[in-house]
Amino acid sequence: MTDPTADAKVRLTGVTKRFPGAEEVTALQDVSLEIGESEFVAIVGPSGCGKSTLLRLVTGLQAPTSGTVDIRQSKPGRPKTAMVFQEHALFPWLSVRDNVAFGPRNRDVPKREAAEIADAQLARLGLGRFGDFYPHQLSGGMKQRVGIARALAQDAEILLMDEPLGALDAQTRTLLQEQILELRQESRPTVLYITHAIDEAVFLSDRVVLMSARPGRIRDIIELDFPLDRSPELRGTPEFAKLSQDIWNHLRDEVQAAMTGGDQ
Repeated sequence: MTDPTADAKVRLTGVTKRFPGAEEVTALQDVSLEIGESEFVAIVGPSGCGKSTLLRLVTGLQAPTSGTVDIRQSKPGRPKTAMVFQEHALFPWLSVRDNVAFGPRNRDVPKREAAEIADAQLARLGLGRFGDFYPHQLSGGMKQRVGIARALAQDAEILLMDEPLGALDAQTRTLLQEQILELRQESRPTVLYITHAIDEAVFLSDRVVLMSARPGRIRDIIELDFPLDRSPELRGTPEFAKLSQDIWNHLRDEVQAAMTGGDQ
């Protein structure tokens, strides 16, 4: 497993984010986290704990109120981050291939080369024959795979995934979890992954970060000892079930606090 303290790829130090208004909202408070090169870190917490805000801070779309967010860039000119959203956010007027090629084309990659990149990523996700289709012709699971292919085509330093499987049915979600695991095993990207599903976090990641109810703080970080070459059968082991239950035991009070509106 990557040592996140050695040459961290992403480093958040004392990050607080407040949103001004008639009643100021503190989304995140004093969050410090280091993510190593090629590490897969999942963040789990109750609704409203600032998980998505944290991703937006890493992308640079928002700035912290205090604290710092640093990304160690290994290749100048390469995008720092690429995002996969819960909703696929595809351009309906573009073909599947052109949706995936959109990022490379924005980086002035020649049209033919961008199309080749798109086709390669679509093939990795089992969508090789759908390049000429349009989003409305695809199922929800296929659209989400296109969204993942589009992020991968950007060749970014860090892949940020915000509940990417949250809108899918249970069977499709399970299959896409396995595809994400395969991608992780093949190319070892650096990933920051937001999910409400504890079993998903345990199945995919190196570490699971547990967030408190708002204002979001890091309550605990769980190191996972499962090997990188884990298989789908991991889900059926007693170790997997115990770890998932232990994480829920840690989170239960925070989820209850969020449900009752009690900031902590």
